[in-house]
Amino acid sequence: MITSGKGGARRQAVKGLALAGALSLALAACGSGDPEPADPNGKITLSVTVWNLAKTPEFKALFDAFQQANPNITIKPVDILADDYPDKVTTMLAGGDKTDVITMKNVIDYSRYSSRNQLLELTDLVKSTDTSKLAGLDAFDVSGKYYALPYRQDFWLLYYNKTLLDKAGAKLPDPLTWDDYTKLAKELTQGEGGDKVYGAYHHTWRSVVQAISAAQTGGDQLSGDYTFFTDQYNVAKGLQDAGAVLDFGTAKSQQADYRSQFESGKTALMPMGTWYISGILEAKAKGATDVEWGLAPMPQRPGTTGVTTFGSPTAFAVNKRSEHADAARKFVEFAASKAGAEAITKVGVVPALQTPEITEAYFGLEGMPEDELSKKAFVPDKVTLEMPVSENSSDIDTILNEEHELIMVNDKSVADGIRTMNERVKSEVLN
Repeated sequence: MITSGKGGARRQAVKGLALAGALSLALAACGSGDPEPADPNGKITLSVTVWNLAKTPEFKALFDAFQQANPNITIKPVDILADDYPDKVTTMLAGGDKTDVITMKNVIDYSRYSSRNQLLELTDLVKSTDTSKLAGLDAFDVSGKYYALPYRQDFWLLYYNKTLLDKAGAKLPDPLTWDDYTKLAKELTQGEGGDKVYGAYHHTWRSVVQAISAAQTGGDQLSGDYTFFTDQYNVAKGLQDAGAVLDFGTAKSQQADYRSQFESGKTALMPMGTWYISGILEAKAKGATDVEWGLAPMPQRPGTTGVTTFGSPTAFAVNKRSEHADAARKFVEFAASKAGAEAITKVGVVPALQTPEITEAYFGLEGMPEDELSKKAFVPDKVTLEMPVSENSSDIDTILNEEHELIMVNDKSVADGIRTMNERVKSEVLN
């Protein structure tokens, strides 16, 4: 996902200096020491960077499945806070760290690391196997070469609280337009103060407005012309002005958690990625929430046909400095295989390898909604990349995020914010 935690090249350099001191001990321990002695029994410990291990069930599922299939290899997770992940991994790689496998949380970071020659080329793995059903693979194509393989493919859809809709006597139209969504969100907003239930919740990521706009209008987020954002900003700002969503400033200052917003029944509708399915299944299984939920396709622009949304693959890459490259390659290949897909499907994570059998198994999970609308939401007609990949992606992402925040806290009008985006991207990046 595209978040404010990702910055441009200049900001990364500053953050890298700040993090260097904090990481020096870790780098000395795992990046600059002597090579690990060969184990006489052929045992290998493979280190893999992850984020928020305790709250990200896919990692344990994959690691357990891989270790069962490869008993001579033990996975050692290198756990990093999610918000710190891009900056910390950037600093680790720049400092010569030798962690074997690097999880590519998004394609912007992948573009940065591959262009800096920090990842091992894996093109032979792509060419030697059938990758026709591996969604998201194209995002890792760098002039015909590949330095990572995706193991999961997320896309955005709409979560809804069945109880709140039933209580209001409301139903989701199919198809659902943004006009329908706006009207419904206002109708579903009830109460005041601490007891208020919002019709919808929009998280603070810029993609909630910008990426869906690009996907559904065909706009290019790297172009320097962002007039195509206008309609979607009008939707988001209109709902905020009407009090039908938690205002951006409050969500930002209080570091609102989209999970708690939905699971506590504080919102009826929530656009969000498929990664949240595993989270809500886990919360339901533990009795941490009693929300009755369903899925629907993302709202569409009026007058269009089919369902278009956006998404982003997550992948594994091999650190070029890895001292266990063969084992690391084996793990990356396993994660992208049928065995890897089956392992993460069991915990509610959408794998990159997509087949009818895997989709059937996914909806067979305990707690998954069984209605036809939820199943329809799972097969959109078109999924575009959340942010296009180029050498400029990171710098442009920073500018778009900064201006997004100024628009959403009413420091700038929609028109002024978009005008500034155009000017800054052209002058600071493209020129």
